[in-house]
Amino acid sequence: MKSLNPTHPMLRVLKNGFVLSVFLGTVYTTSAQNNPPKGNDSNTPLHLLKPDYPVPYGSPTIESITTVLNRVHGYLEGSTPIQLVTKNTNEVVTEYKKINTETILKPGDFRLLSYEWGVTYAGMLLATEATGDSRYADYTNKRLKFIADITPHFRELAKKNPQAQSPLRSVLTPHALDDAGAMCASLIKSVRAGNKAELRPLIDNYIDYITTKELRLADGTLARNRPQMHTLWLDDLFMSVPALAQMGKLTGDKKYYDDAVKQVLQFSQRMFNKEKGLYMHGWVEGMTVHPEFHWARANGWAIMTKVELLDVLPEDHPGRGPILELLKAHAKGLAAYQSGVGFWHQLLDREDSYLETSATAIYAYSIARAINRGWLDSLAYAPMALLAWNAVSTKVNEKGQVEGTCVGTGMGFDPAFYYYRPINVYAAHGYGPVLLAGAEIIHLLKKNTFEINDSSVQLKAAR
Repeated sequence: MKSLNPTHPMLRVLKNGFVLSVFLGTVYTTSAQNNPPKGNDSNTPLHLLKPDYPVPYGSPTIESITTVLNRVHGYLEGSTPIQLVTKNTNEVVTEYKKINTETILKPGDFRLLSYEWGVTYAGMLLATEATGDSRYADYTNKRLKFIADITPHFRELAKKNPQAQSPLRSVLTPHALDDAGAMCASLIKSVRAGNKAELRPLIDNYIDYITTKELRLADGTLARNRPQMHTLWLDDLFMSVPALAQMGKLTGDKKYYDDAVKQVLQFSQRMFNKEKGLYMHGWVEGMTVHPEFHWARANGWAIMTKVELLDVLPEDHPGRGPILELLKAHAKGLAAYQSGVGFWHQLLDREDSYLETSATAIYAYSIARAINRGWLDSLAYAPMALLAWNAVSTKVNEKGQVEGTCVGTGMGFDPAFYYYRPINVYAAHGYGPVLLAGAEIIHLLKKNTFEINDSSVQLKAAR
C-alpha cells in the first residue's frame, strides 16, 4: 500500500452556494483496474500523479447508478416468478379455488416470502421513487398482491389439513421475527405508496406475532431461545423495529413507536460498544463475559433500523433524541473501519476477514439517507457513502447478480465461524440493500454536486 500525497485528489461537495473539498480516501493499491494512470511521466510533479484506484473513485452519475439498478431489476424480474404450480408435474395453477396440498409456489432463484425479500420489496419501491421508473414498484406491488390473493385459499386449506406443509407457512403462522418483520414493513410501505391490494390482513397478522407472540425478556426486549436461552440477536432489531415503526405511521398508535424505541435503546444498552462505535452480534442473558464479534451485516441491520425508525418517528417523541445520538455514534464508528477500497470487512475490526458486499450496501444506503434527512453532516459522511456505492457497483455482474454477499449466518462464539461463512450470488441478502443504496445515492446526487479537485482543500464560491 502507498500513502497518498497530502495534496491528492479531494472530493468536493457543492451545497448552499459553496464548494467544499472533502477528503475521500487515505490509501490505494498499485493494481491497475478501473482508473489506470493517465498523463504521468517523468516531468509530472509528484503531487499531480494520478492515483491507481482499484474501484471507481469520485462521484458516480445518476445514469451509471440507474444502469446498475436496471440490471438487478432485470435479473430479479426473470428469476422470481409469480405463479403457482402443482408439485411434481409443474402444471400451472391459475384458478386459486383449485389450490390443494400439492400446490406450491413456482420455484425461482429466491423465495418471495423471506425477510431478505421484504428488504428487496422496499428497495424496489425506493428505486421507483428515486428514478421515476414504475417498473421497480410494479415488481413489488404485483408480488405482494399475488401473496395477498392466494393467502385466503391457503388459510382455508390449512384449516382442513393442519398437518400438511404449506408454502405460505411463514405468512399464515409466523414462527420467528425473521418471518414477520421485514415483510410486514414492506407491506406497509407498499400500502402507503398507494398499493390497493388487500394487504391489511397480512400486516395485522405479522404485527400481532411481533407484539404478542415473540419471546421477550422480563423488560420486554425481543429475544430468541437459540443458540442459548434468552439470546439477543442484533439482526432482530431490523426484524422487528421497522415494522413497529411503520405500523405506528400507518395507524397513528403511539404504542408501536414506544415499543420500537424501547427495542433500540435496550438492545444498545447491552450490545453497543461505545469505545468502538460498533455493536456485538449476540448477547446471552446470564453470561458475565461476552465475546464481541462485530459482524458487518448485523451492524448494517442495526444502523438501518435507526434510520428507518427516525424516518417515521414523530418529532416530539421523547425517544427521538436518544435514537439520533445512537445513529451518530454508530455512523462515526463505522466510518473508522471502512477499507481503502470502500468495502467493510466481514468482521468490521478484523482486516484479515474478507470484504463483504451486503453490509457495505446497507451502510451506503443508511449513511446517504441520514445525510439526505439532515441527521448526519454531508461534508463528513458523503464521501464515505459514495465510496461505498462505487465499491458495491463493482459487485453487480452483467447478469444483474450481486456478488460477494455472505450467506445466512447464525450467531457464533469464535472468529472462525464468521471468517469462513461462504459468499454466493444466491445469498438473497445482497439484492435489497443494493437497490436501497443505489436509490438513496441518486437522491444524494440530486441534492448535492460532487467533483474531484486536484489541488488542496479549499472553499470558494460556486459559479
